[in-house]
Amino acid sequence: MSETSAAAFIELVSGRNGHFSMESGLHSALWLDLDALFAVPARVEPFVLALAEMLRPLHADVVCGPLLGGAFLAQRIATIVGADFWYTEPTKPIDAAGLYRARYRLPRALASRLSRPRVALVDDVMSAGSSLRATYSEVNSRAEVVGVGSLLQLGTVGADYFGALGIPVMAVAQLPFDSWRPTECPHCAAGVPLETVAAPAA
Repeated sequence: MSETSAAAFIELVSGRNGHFSMESGLHSALWLDLDALFAVPARVEPFVLALAEMLRPLHADVVCGPLLGGAFLAQRIATIVGADFWYTEPTKPIDAAGLYRARYRLPRALASRLSRPRVALVDDVMSAGSSLRATYSEVNSRAEVVGVGSLLQLGTVGADYFGALGIPVMAVAQLPFDSWRPTECPHCAAGVPLETVAAPAA
């Protein structure tokens, strides 16, 4: 989508520059605070409606998103397109180190509702797609994942991952975004202190 859409979305959140470790384990120089994104639903609704229309042709039986923001988004889009709503919740990672360690769990009651449904995965913002990757791993054995969507896509790491799986990726707005493995991070090399954050949409 247009840079205008991205600029309008950024106005809905607060962000700051620095040196951050994301949920994916990658490092970045930008952090977006998404906690209040859905606090005033009318402000974000135009973006939600736009994403719902992008996803509608997929004819998904279920819209699923990771807690927190992805779940809020999934519930609203499910209502708009007439689908069921699922969510995943974070659990303790099994691995002690490395990238993409996040694990998300689908509540058993939701998993038993439908047999092999068509599922669209959504999150408010996607960069590396850590929470969406973990959600995909959780639901893929019991559902057909037919698409991935976000309100804002930062960079292409997450989109490239799902694209390589042959899964369509959609976003209302897109912005360039730099992220690095810790061993390749220029801020680490320069000795800039590192902050660990839940995301800027990891």
